[in-house]
Amino acid sequence: MRVTAAIITLNEAGNIRAACESVGWADEILVVDSESTDDTREIALDCGARVLVHPWAGFSGQKQIAVDNAQHDWIFSLDADERVSPELQSAIAAVRQQPADQLAAGYRVARRAFYMNRWIRGGGWYPDYQLRLFNRARGHWRHRVIHESVVMEEGARVETLRGDLRHYSMPDPEYHKRMIEERYAPLGAEQMLRDGKRTSALQSAVAGPAAFIRSFVLKGGFRDGRAGFTIARMAAYHASLKHSLLSKLQTGEPSAPSP
Repeated sequence: MRVTAAIITLNEAGNIRAACESVGWADEILVVDSESTDDTREIALDCGARVLVHPWAGFSGQKQIAVDNAQHDWIFSLDADERVSPELQSAIAAVRQQPADQLAAGYRVARRAFYMNRWIRGGGWYPDYQLRLFNRARGHWRHRVIHESVVMEEGARVETLRGDLRHYSMPDPEYHKRMIEERYAPLGAEQMLRDGKRTSALQSAVAGPAAFIRSFVLKGGFRDGRAGFTIARMAAYHASLKHSLLSKLQTGEPSAPSP
């Protein structure tokens, strides 16, 4: 099994070196960069990556471009703010030693977030399984504007690897809030509209409180203390804002453009 580690980037100079180093075991590192204006490409090249520059095609589109341009059929997809843990690396190494006829078509991994100086256990943030190692002959990135995922062909066997994919996406609550306002809520509302979903005044009113209870109580966010409370509060803000934006979209009112 020869593997291409595929990473998409936009102005990730602060992250790309560590990301590349965490997949140094791969046979190829391919970085698809959407016209960064910082040193992302130069750092990636210095790390031994092959760099392809392509205008932004959306999250799923950009990741599929990486899949299509990889040198090898087996793809390990990594975001620039993610790192492969030693245990996960060992699990992948074990898979690569298996005979071809014993391999699954794809492998999912648990993703663990580092937030407010601690590893998060609850709130719906863990284990947050992601299908990241797959044979491109049997899977592809599903087209969505947000929360993109790999779709495998019907009947394809998918297994779970031990070890975590470490996620460093939110340096602080202020950044978290900004990402909700600039990316997650607008794109989430757009995706809901595309999926034929609609909202109402009642749904908009209850979405926030319901999201808080789901995150903090039902999904165990209370186990993470202040960080868990903050995650639940942000989940409530996200849900409320998303429904508000969806309401505007479905009535044709102008809203802030998606990034």
